[in-house]
Amino acid sequence: MRLEEALEGVVKLALDTPPVIYFVEAHPEYDALVTAIFQKISDGQIVGLTSVITVTEVLVLPLRQGKVALAAAYWELLTNSANMQLVSIDPEIARKAAELRSRYNLRTPDALQLAAAIKSGCDAFLTNDATLKKVTELKVLVLSELQPT
Repeated sequence: MRLEEALEGVVKLALDTPPVIYFVEAHPEYDALVTAIFQKISDGQIVGLTSVITVTEVLVLPLRQGKVALAAAYWELLTNSANMQLVSIDPEIARKAAELRSRYNLRTPDALQLAAAIKSGCDAFLTNDATLKKVTELKVLVLSELQPT
């Protein structure tokens, strides 16, 4: 599916951790695709959103490896980018995550990410985990199934 088609009607897009990593680290297979998505966010065509779970997940390896500049790049993107929202996990999101885990047998981080997206009114969730397509509460877009416009 073409990116433009996948994003049709999407005003608010939740991002799982992998698309953020692919963008910051210019993943050879997905760079064009995630760059186009982050450009749409930067231009204000869509609002990007992720939860604090992503902060934890993206910072671990750079901090472990002493890659201070890479950790700083992630931090800057997630906390200081135009049209990008960072959502904290509150009790309502935690409750929704528990419902999602029970219904779809999800891992806790995935359930929290999806619950944050749903509770924040996102139209779609961008991931590279096709198993998350079983979630029906919002549109799940899988990077490996998309092509740049």
